[in-house]
Amino acid sequence: MKFEPIPDELNRIGKKIVDAAYRVHKELGPGLLESVYEECLIYELSEKGSAVDKQVVVPIIKSGIKRMVL
Repeated sequence: MKFEPIPDELNRIGKKIVDAAYRVHKELGPGLLESVYEECLIYELSEKGSAVDKQVVVPIIKSGIKRMVL
């Protein structure tokens, strides 16, 4: 199986997300509700100029069965 390299733009976006998630986790620590981390991550990314959609529906296909999952 041959894989294509990740485009620079996607790599840049991924780095911003991982960096923001690290900052949130470092500041808040473990053990809080997922919704708390979600709001803080959205805040971090928005402050850095990223547009953020939350709780979007995504299609999942497994064993020929397609579902739309929130």
